[in-house]
Order: sequence, then C-alpha cells, then structure tokens
Amino acid sequence: MSAETAPATRASVILGDDGVARCGWAAHDAEYRRYHDEEWGRPLHDEQRLFEKLCLEGFQAGLSWITILRRRPAFRSAFAGFDVHAVAAFTEADVERLLGDERIIRHRGKITATIDNARTTLALGESLAELIWSFAPTPRPAPLRDLAEVPAITPESAALSKALRARGFKFVGPTTMYALMQSSGLVNDHVAGCHLAPV
Repeated sequence: MSAETAPATRASVILGDDGVARCGWAAHDAEYRRYHDEEWGRPLHDEQRLFEKLCLEGFQAGLSWITILRRRPAFRSAFAGFDVHAVAAFTEADVERLLGDERIIRHRGKITATIDNARTTLALGESLAELIWSFAPTPRPAPLRDLAEVPAITPESAALSKALRARGFKFVGPTTMYALMQSSGLVNDHVAGCHLAPV
C-alpha cells in the first residue's frame, strides 16, 4: 500500500489540531503529515531523488509506507545516499552488509534489485527522470472527491511499469509505479477539501 491509499472507511479529509485540512491518511502521524505537506504530490525531477523513490517504493511492496518513511534516513545511509554510481558499484560483500543491517528492510531480492536498478539506470542512455515523466497523465479537471476514488493502478502506471521492465528494472509493478507517480507529483491525488488539493 502506498501512504496515499487508504481504506474507503477512513475519513477523506481531517482537520488537524493545527487547523489545517489534510487527506485522511496523513492526519494521525507527524511524519505522515510532514510527508503529505512537503513531498507527496509535489513535482520531483531530480535524478537522484527519483532513483531513491523508485527504490524505496520497491522496498515498500507488501509493507506500509510509514515503515519505509521512518527508515528512510537509514536507507540513505546504507545505500550511499542513493547515489546511482555508488550503488551500481556495490558488490556481494555489500549485499551481505545490507542483509545484516537491522535498520533497513533486509530482503535479499529487494536489495539486489536496488543494485541492479542502479546499473540499469546507468545503462539507460537517457534520463531516468525524463523517462518517468514521459508517462505523466493529463491533470484531472477537478480533484478527487474522496479517498475511495484514489486508484491503485492507471493505464499510465501500467505503461510506465512495462517500459521500465523492458529496460531491465525490477520491483516496478503497476501499483508500485502509481505510488511513485503520486509521491513524485506526476499526479496530484490530494482530495477535495485538503489544503493541497489541485484547484
């Protein structure tokens, strides 16, 4: 689940104790509130940060996003700040080091996928950011009305997933790629009534 996807039974918008109306998934956790207000849905074009989000969304698969978000400083430390060149140079000794690092998610497949994805990024022959953003959909004419309307997969996320897989990327399924689109601002899924909903 992405941070952004929530059960339909959860309130779509909640007024915080600071008087700010936010998407319901961000209402009850300080780190979620910061992420909601400062990152989620904001356009991100930086190559390194997009590579980081691509990797972290892969680590999130099967887990809650808050688990990843709270461990992000540790992930950055463990993966050399997600510098693509540095991660691409990781060896089997680094894999073993990461498998022993209790601060991160110790999943061999996801760790090796991150290293492989760094190598794939270097071999692209094109900008990762430009590739990802080429799948940005046309903005919606109006914000979604409630959290129940937030999709898990879209034609664009499926197409992005297919394109990345064809180039050799791993842990980039359509649902994971839609979460990336949300977190990197290719789409704005702040719902109507949230102070960050599109106007």
